[in-house]
Amino acid sequence: MPRLARLPASKAGILLDALWQSALDFFFPPHCLACGRIGSRYCPHCLAELPFPPISYSSEDALRLYIAAAPFEGALREAIHALKYKGVRQLAPILAERLAQAFKQSDFQAQAIVALPLHAERLAQRGYNQSALLAEQLAARLRLPYLPEAAQRIRNTAPQVGLNRQERAANVADAFRADPEQVRGLRLVLVDDVVTTGATMRACAEALCSAGAAEICGLSVAVAVLH
Repeated sequence: MPRLARLPASKAGILLDALWQSALDFFFPPHCLACGRIGSRYCPHCLAELPFPPISYSSEDALRLYIAAAPFEGALREAIHALKYKGVRQLAPILAERLAQAFKQSDFQAQAIVALPLHAERLAQRGYNQSALLAEQLAARLRLPYLPEAAQRIRNTAPQVGLNRQERAANVADAFRADPEQVRGLRLVLVDDVVTTGATMRACAEALCSAGAAEICGLSVAVAVLH
């Protein structure tokens, strides 16, 4: 069993990022993407209006359990796009809080948090992995270790947009690798921003299971198409 304490969530990094974002918000007050209120990129009022309880289902494949905090629509869709493509990192802690609330509705006994990884080329282009931002914030809220190097994307796959279910599964087959030294015997939460058919998350979960992980719970902010 790995020593989980050696890879905790980076509280110092989260604090520094929060201080920087607070400074930016002081000079450039953010507006809610849903209602336009000043004060937050996604205000508590609009966040509370998202459907609850979360969407979830159990299966017998690599993902024993999958949970989505809400449907991929409306202002939440705009928020995820802003986090993913526009560099609005202030949304990560807000959406991670929603992830934490959704996960706490389950009975999954997690031992560590893993983010769905980006390929190195894609990471260099974007500058950050939005799923990693969410995973780190979630780990801090659940007081669980975050394992940033547990899984790697070893093949730079084509975008999944426009592909059907079978094409998506083929596109990401064998695209991931996991480190047995970090995941062996652990019950993991695998975090992503949005899931459509689940092919990418399932492919990563299969790599984690092949490396010896005990159980995987997939967790995303939103789901576009239910299985």
